[in-house]
Order: sequence, then structure tokens, then C-alpha cells
Amino acid sequence: MKESMRAMARPYGILFAMALVVAVLARVGLAIMDATGWLSYDYISASGVAMLDVVCSILTGSAFVAFLFAAALTLMVSAAGVALQALLFAKGTLGAGKPGAAFLWGWAAAAVSLVCLLVVASGILSGVQVGSMSSNLPSAGVLLVAAVVFTAFIGTLLGAAAQVVCACMARAGGRASWNLVGAAAACGAVVMVLTVLTFAAINTASPNLAAVGGLFALDAAVNVAMLLVAARFTK
Repeated sequence: MKESMRAMARPYGILFAMALVVAVLARVGLAIMDATGWLSYDYISASGVAMLDVVCSILTGSAFVAFLFAAALTLMVSAAGVALQALLFAKGTLGAGKPGAAFLWGWAAAAVSLVCLLVVASGILSGVQVGSMSSNLPSAGVLLVAAVVFTAFIGTLLGAAAQVVCACMARAGGRASWNLVGAAAACGAVVMVLTVLTFAAINTASPNLAAVGGLFALDAAVNVAMLLVAARFTK
């Protein structure tokens, strides 16, 4: 296991380094825009409405464009991590395509993508907005637990996606493309249902932490189940 992780460390390290460089450059750019007045802020706020309505109400104008970039960078790192695992599997890299590798590198890709998101997002809001939001946020301990739970959800999802892609390639023959389409439809339907339920639980004026936590646990469990099922077809 140690040797296989070492064999995959360099390509993943390069991917993560590129993503972090782009995130830092974006943050520098936002700092320049903030100092010169080219970045505008919106202080509209609402209460008693769904959580995301409050958050999105302040993401307008240039801040909204910056947020779209941050979201795109996060999705790019996530998708690239899955594609890289499939590429390493196709090249016969030691350990690639194994459940453990897909799981661990899925978590790594999730963690780096979220770091990139935080780096860029830290430059989207003004100090006043950050201070206002901080006063309404839970304690640091609760936020840490929430970050770990969310990373677990995204990490297991990326691990499952990587393992499914490898399984499609392992059983490809001349049908690799159609295998991927079928897997996207079948696995995507499961992920869609769980995402809708989780989103509905979060996007309320006062989210029920027990319900949200339970759904995240269910999401992670289903992701791990898909990973293990796909692993049987990778052998």
C-alpha cells in the first residue's frame, strides 16, 4: 500500500499544487480589486428565510462573478482527481484502481478543492460582511465538525466516482464509453436523490442538525457502498 500511494503521490501532488497556485493568484487578484475599489460588495441581508437565500443575497455583481470562479475551481479539482485516478489505472500504475487508493485520493481531492474554495472565498466578502456573518455562526468546534462531515461526504463521493470509472474501463472491451454513460445514469440517479434530500434539509431558516447530520451520514454510507460494488468489477 505504501509503495502504491508513493507511485500516485507525484501526479496528484502536481494537480493539487496547480490548483492551490491558481487559488492563491485569484486571492491576490481579489485583494488588488478590493484595494482599488474594483470589487463591489452588497450588504443586503434577510432574516427568517432559507439559509442559502441569506448567503446568496450578498453575492451580487463582481462578488458573484468571483464566487462563480471559486465554484468552478472547486469542481475542476474534484473532476480532475477522478479523471487522474482513471488515467493512472489505465497506465497500470501500482495500486491505481484499488478501493483504498480511490477512497484516500478522493478525500485528498475533496480537501484540496475545499481549501481552494476557502482561499478564493476569503477575498469575496468585505470585513464588515465577515464580521456580521461570524457573529451568527456556531462555535469553532461545531464548524470544525461540519467541515469534517462535509469533506467526508465529498471525499467518499469522489472516491466512489473514481472507482466506478475504473470499473467501467476494466470491463470495457469495446464499450468503455457506453459503460461510462450507463454508470453516470445509474449512479447519478442515486446521488441526485440524496443530494436533493440533503439540500432540502440544509436550506431552511433553522436547519435541524440531527436531520442534516443523518443525511450526510447516509450520503457517505451510500458512496462507500457504490465504491465497494464498483471495486468488485475492477478486479
